[in-house]
Amino acid sequence: MPANKPVSRPAMKPAQPGDGTSQLLRSGAAILTAGLAAMAALFALFGGVGVEGAHNNLGWLCLIVGAMCLPFGLMLFALGAAKWLRNRSISHKR
Repeated sequence: MPANKPVSRPAMKPAQPGDGTSQLLRSGAAILTAGLAAMAALFALFGGVGVEGAHNNLGWLCLIVGAMCLPFGLMLFALGAAKWLRNRSISHKR
């Protein structure tokens, strides 16, 4: 095997219209909005969070929903944004 043999790289495929970018952005934004709404309701309507946690049962529910939705929604939205930027850079290179 020759030492100077060039390595071929696979060509970048153009983005497909149904590659899931818009679904990731939409679902990420919806889940992130649900988490923000739950946290806003926790602090505005249900007494906030003290040293021992939320003050009532609905406060605990909002705390759990917010703690689950905020990181997951942010992850989905960031993944969708990264795919959108990648698709945009691929389409501008053509």
